[in-house]
This record gives sequence, structure tokens and C-alpha cells, in this order.
Amino acid sequence: MKKTDAKILDACCGGKMFYFDKHDKRVLFQDIREMETTLCDGRKFEVSPDVIADFSNMPYPCDYFSMVVFDPPHLKYSGSKKELDGWQMVKYGALRPGWKETISKGFAECFRVLRPGGFLIFKWNETDIKVSEILKLTSQKPIFGHISGKRANTHWICFMKE
Repeated sequence: MKKTDAKILDACCGGKMFYFDKHDKRVLFQDIREMETTLCDGRKFEVSPDVIADFSNMPYPCDYFSMVVFDPPHLKYSGSKKELDGWQMVKYGALRPGWKETISKGFAECFRVLRPGGFLIFKWNETDIKVSEILKLTSQKPIFGHISGKRANTHWICFMKE
């Protein structure tokens, strides 16, 4: 199977941290950045997508993927260079001014490239913004969700495209 035949899209894969296989041929890994660095604790961290593209304007045909994974940045960026270079922003990315429009466009793009009957798996961490505020940025209705994480602030939410 070639990556171009993959039926699952990870729209902003980052470091592929929740994958059992970071090279799974069934998944087309996309991110807006590509990088390798060493974190403050000495661990190597890399973002190595198959496709470099912005989740708010994706280069795929409509109704193409059976599943889309959408795990966008969740940390608000205040404008500090120190904050931007911090390990959390390096690992997870940052929400810049205009983030509501960006996330809204991201949802719209994810649903555009998702085939009817396909599933969108959305992951959100409530460190800075409540999931209830984020869900207002899409007209789609979730099916179910689950809260996880050390502080129970990471939400996994499943949608199905009608």
C-alpha cells in the first residue's frame, strides 16, 4: 500500500505521540511543520509528516478519507518568544490570534475531505480553552466522547459525517 492510497488522514500529526506505529501505512500523516529537536529533558522529538500542509486548507479531494484524526494545537500563544520556544509549544504547537477562525476552518476542511459515513476523531486538551467552547466552532454534532489524562482534561470525541 502506498501512502497516497491511505484512507485515514491525520490532519496535524505533530510527533505522532498516540500512535502504536508512527509509520502506519494506513495513515497519511500531515502537519504544517517538519522539525527535529532535543527537548529540555534530553529526549529527541521530531515532526516528520508525509505531507506538509495546513489543516485549514488541505490539498485533498472532497469525500476521500474514511477517517480523519484532528488533534490541533490547544495552547494559546501570548506573544512571548520564551513561551514559543518552550517544550510544550514545540511539542504541541500554538494557537495564534484568530485561532477560532483557524479551528473552525480546520473542522470544515476535515469534514470536506471525509467521505459520507466516515469518522472524525477529534482530540482536545482543556489546558487553556474548554472543549465546550471549541465544539461551538463546528455545526457537526458529536456522537460520543471520553475524557482522559492525568488531570482528566484531554477529550477524545467521535463524529460521523452524514
